[in-house]
Amino acid sequence: MSSEPPWTFFRAGGFDQVRLDTGADLLNIDRLDQKLWVALACPIDGLEIDRRTLELIDSDKDGRVRVPELIAGVRFAGRLLKHPDDLLLAKGALPLAALRSDTVEGATILSAARRILANLGKGDTAEIAIEDLADPERIFADGAFNGDGIIREESAPDDACRQVIADIMACVGSIADRSGKPGIATEQIDLFFGELRRYIDWRKRGEDSTLVFPLGRENTEAAVAAVAAIREKVDDYFTRCRLAAFEPRIAQLLNRKEEEYLEIAARDLSLSAAEISGFPLAQIGAGRPLPLLGSVNPAHTEALKRLRDAAVNAIVGPRELLADQEWTQILTTLAPHFEWKNNKEGALVEKLGAERASFILNSALEEQLRELVAKDRALEDEVKRVEDVERIVRYYRDLYLICTNFVNFKDFYDGQQPAIFQCGTLYLDQRECRLCLRVKDPASHAAMAGLAGAYLVYAECSRPACGEKMNIVAVVTAGESDNLMVGRNGLFYDRQGRDWDASITKIVESPISIRQAFWAPYKKAARFIESQVAKRAAASDSDSQGSLVAVAQVDKDAPVAAKKIDVGSVAALGVAVGAIGTFFTAMVGYFTGLLQLGIFATVGAILGVVLLISLPSVVLASLALRKRNLGPILDANGWAVNAKARVNVSFGATLTSVAKLPPGARRDRRDRFVDRGPPWKRIALAIVLLIIAYRWLNGSMNQVVPFKWQAKAVFGRLLQSGSSSVKPNENAK
Repeated sequence: MSSEPPWTFFRAGGFDQVRLDTGADLLNIDRLDQKLWVALACPIDGLEIDRRTLELIDSDKDGRVRVPELIAGVRFAGRLLKHPDDLLLAKGALPLAALRSDTVEGATILSAARRILANLGKGDTAEIAIEDLADPERIFADGAFNGDGIIREESAPDDACRQVIADIMACVGSIADRSGKPGIATEQIDLFFGELRRYIDWRKRGEDSTLVFPLGRENTEAAVAAVAAIREKVDDYFTRCRLAAFEPRIAQLLNRKEEEYLEIAARDLSLSAAEISGFPLAQIGAGRPLPLLGSVNPAHTEALKRLRDAAVNAIVGPRELLADQEWTQILTTLAPHFEWKNNKEGALVEKLGAERASFILNSALEEQLRELVAKDRALEDEVKRVEDVERIVRYYRDLYLICTNFVNFKDFYDGQQPAIFQCGTLYLDQRECRLCLRVKDPASHAAMAGLAGAYLVYAECSRPACGEKMNIVAVVTAGESDNLMVGRNGLFYDRQGRDWDASITKIVESPISIRQAFWAPYKKAARFIESQVAKRAAASDSDSQGSLVAVAQVDKDAPVAAKKIDVGSVAALGVAVGAIGTFFTAMVGYFTGLLQLGIFATVGAILGVVLLISLPSVVLASLALRKRNLGPILDANGWAVNAKARVNVSFGATLTSVAKLPPGARRDRRDRFVDRGPPWKRIALAIVLLIIAYRWLNGSMNQVVPFKWQAKAVFGRLLQSGSSSVKPNENAK
């Protein structure tokens, strides 16, 4: 007994395709010979299906869905659902009761689904929808713990813990958790408390040393601040004075040139102007002390005053002039403090202050924060199942749709709903093209798609209002191609019902229908004749224009010779007239000969000539239409089609429809603006009537015309009636 599932196949597109009518059929696709799959791979882009679902199936993240990945997706859904037939429902909301709870995997995912609904405020809801999973931030926004090892202020049990979390984020930064809100993890906790310890140790080393605060904490910090604010300018002043002592001739240069003062003299000045602050603190002179009041640079008056009050008076005594040696003494006194400050540690938490830092470090808050992180991480396994919840909900809706466009092409050939590769409908040249696909690069796509043997129209679609653009290819399977050309415009409707402006950018020509192929030779002949006539007319017009120019250049006063008759022209005209007469005589002879064969033979001969002309074109078109194949068109888009998905004439007629009047419509055939044109039809009708009359008169049609309507009988009756009407007049005479 065979262990193969009882497969059922249907035939469409010229090949057998497996039916997927039950959940059991879906679960058994791993046992279906891959040679019987319609496709072996498809891209995740450019399809009319939720891209996120295809991303979840695409386990290796290479942008393509392959057979093993689709099989794995079906197995995953089969393990979690109580009834695999539920996959055929293709609904966007999964009832929680449909999930298995008798397995570890099923119970975990069921628990995760309930947690998601609880976080969304839908704890009493009996089903979970795709919309519930669309925004991960909403899923975890209201939950204090979400399994990512990141805690937020909302995770804290009390105000003290909440405040220290805020302090950590303010000092060492934060990290976003799954909900998108800022929080802290173990890394931030380690960094923060490490900085706290280094900061406290650094503060302690300073307080234990009398050299670090020689004036006491408050006075030393004030003196250090005053010195640091003006130190660069004071060092500059004394350096210039030393240079002046070394070389008196450059003293004037060290005070800046007079031109520099003249340059700023005409401006509106302020004490904080950059031009003034860049000048020396006071006039430079050899060995000259720095005045702290009076004749000093006005941009630095306040800084010098603070230096005098906070540092000079405290270290060297009250002064109005500061000597170079005294400035060195001040720097030497404050050097240990500057060194201690330059070696500061724990700068990230300095903003908290020593008191707050000591409080946090001496409390149990560090252990409490680490316990909260551990509590959050305990939910990691459960929260990781959120993606699995999204996977099963999306598979519940989309997996059957994917299979009926991958394992088989049921949607495409059934026609009840478009296939996932059909992106919309193109209205163009009084026809509706429903087989339209998105393309990225029309040029490269056409190189492969041209092997499909189909008439392809590439169009650029745009929506000017929102700036969107895309390229499509439409397969034309009905109608004529006479008015299809690059640059023609149409209207495209996507699967969401939005309208796009469409303009043809490229055409790949192939037969469209048998009807088009039948009339193609005559149209080609007509176009050839028209082109030849146009060329001849253009050449004649050019010659005429040249002759007129030559005549205009002739001297007006030149004697005009008498025009002579050109014997050659007369002879040529005669030959032409004779040829035309011979042609019409031959044509009449041919038609007469045909009519002598009998009416049925004549019609048969005409049909034979028509078939002789059209048959080669029809045969070639028929062969091409039989080979018309969807495979190369999809392959050019990244598919791996595994079968000859043919689009024959009858099926093609369902993909493109031409304009027809609706049932019951009335038509007014009068057209006031109809283009009359040459009366070829009337001339042809007159010729046919003349030929029929000629054959009727000479008796050639007696075989098919009743005796009483033959020419001899008709004329005999006319003569007899004429003679009878003459006799009474003769008697009267």
